[in-house]
Amino acid sequence: MNYPFWDVPIGYGILIAAVAILHVFISHFAIGGGFYLVVNERAARRAGDTGRLEFLKRLSKFFTLTTLVAGALTGVGIWFCIGLLSPAAVAVLIRNFVWAWAIEWTLFAVEIAAAIFYYYGWERMSAMPHMTLGWIYFMFAWLSLFVINGILTFMLTPGSWLETGDFWDGFFNPTFWPSLVLRSCIAAMLAGLYALLVASLLQPADLKARIARNATSWGICGLAAALVALYWYWKWIPPGITQAAAQRLPTPAAALQLCYGFAAAIALLLVLFGWVLPRRLHFALALILMASGLGFFGSFEWFRESIRKPYIITGFMYGNGVGLAHTEQLRETGYLAQIVYRTGNDGADLFRHACRNCHTMDGYKPLKPAFDGTDQAFVAAIIQSAHLLRGNMPPFLGTPAEAGAVAGYIKAKLDPRPLPALYGLRGVALGERVFQIRCGKCHPMGGQGDKTNSLAGLAPEDYGNMLDMASEMGVGMPAFTGDATERAALIEYLTTLQAGEKK
Repeated sequence: MNYPFWDVPIGYGILIAAVAILHVFISHFAIGGGFYLVVNERAARRAGDTGRLEFLKRLSKFFTLTTLVAGALTGVGIWFCIGLLSPAAVAVLIRNFVWAWAIEWTLFAVEIAAAIFYYYGWERMSAMPHMTLGWIYFMFAWLSLFVINGILTFMLTPGSWLETGDFWDGFFNPTFWPSLVLRSCIAAMLAGLYALLVASLLQPADLKARIARNATSWGICGLAAALVALYWYWKWIPPGITQAAAQRLPTPAAALQLCYGFAAAIALLLVLFGWVLPRRLHFALALILMASGLGFFGSFEWFRESIRKPYIITGFMYGNGVGLAHTEQLRETGYLAQIVYRTGNDGADLFRHACRNCHTMDGYKPLKPAFDGTDQAFVAAIIQSAHLLRGNMPPFLGTPAEAGAVAGYIKAKLDPRPLPALYGLRGVALGERVFQIRCGKCHPMGGQGDKTNSLAGLAPEDYGNMLDMASEMGVGMPAFTGDATERAALIEYLTTLQAGEKK
């Protein structure tokens, strides 16, 4: 809250994903591709395989342009985005790992120089010095991953750093080693996929087939090892995080399912067009393989980012940049007193700092569909109970008046029509929608907090009494503020519930 706010029209998650996933997809190729080039150069020189050497020269040009240009630009893009979207978290990472960043930037400088000299050295250097440059490149690229991996895994599993504040406790955190192995395996897999993209344009067909089979071996072995490492990684995430995600966060599970789906697609395409029918590996098929690789890696990164909710640094800082050490102060003073750069619109300022990091009104994780047709009092009550809802959100630490101000800001952007007019429903169908909007945020049918068994079989007057006493029935439970039509429809819907039924 000590920073100005960068308000962009799209969701922050979409913006970061667009830049960061592309960057890691390229940067891991920079590691695996360097290893692929030097290992295959050594094998080709030993065998006197001129066709393979010519392919490697061609691949190294593509490798250099991709990693040094696109990789560097997207890397700068990540710093630009996260520095503006999550300045408080970035400040923590810089302060705690300042020497690690300095080392990584030094490694990156050597990596860049070695890549350039390696590419231009094909015709200007003898075999041994040229391959030595390739090994230097690979080692410095992998060491760069080693350093970055410690900082990335820290954000999910800071471990004993939370008690000690020690650099090494944060760096060598619980998921450091499984993540390092996983990312190294993915780098090897991507080396094969990128090589297949270049190989798909080769002639004659025999040369294409030979190189495609070799690159496919890299892809299959890297993928198989990555899936084993992914299981290891999952097991080293603290159970409290994985259990909370399983109960309240559908996104990590969906991301893992996508990850496995893309892995299956990659394996199938590699076996079919890399081993069985390598001569039929056309450029379009190679592009599909690359897209599947991007989907696989992107799904993993989506999983990694989403599973740590409500934190951006687990156990230390919430996703909206509020440090856990400041929660008591905020409960006493409210949010507004801590916002240094204010616009004069308190509701908008509070929304931006407390909610906007995750939610938009009608884009990424939109609020309009959740609140259209409702009233300001209901929105304010939900804001104050945010930490109890599905989605594992951070608590709203402002005052009731500030919750009302945020609710007013949100309400002004909602569809003002009542729910019956908004959805064109009546009777039980309307009652089910009222339940989903006014009750289902905490008590989804078939999910955690399902109250079907306790609600089923009551008389209509019992349901009416429950609605009258809603705000007194549990901590954070909002009062029922719907109109008479919504109330009658909701009661009608509740009378249809049966014990043991999951609607």
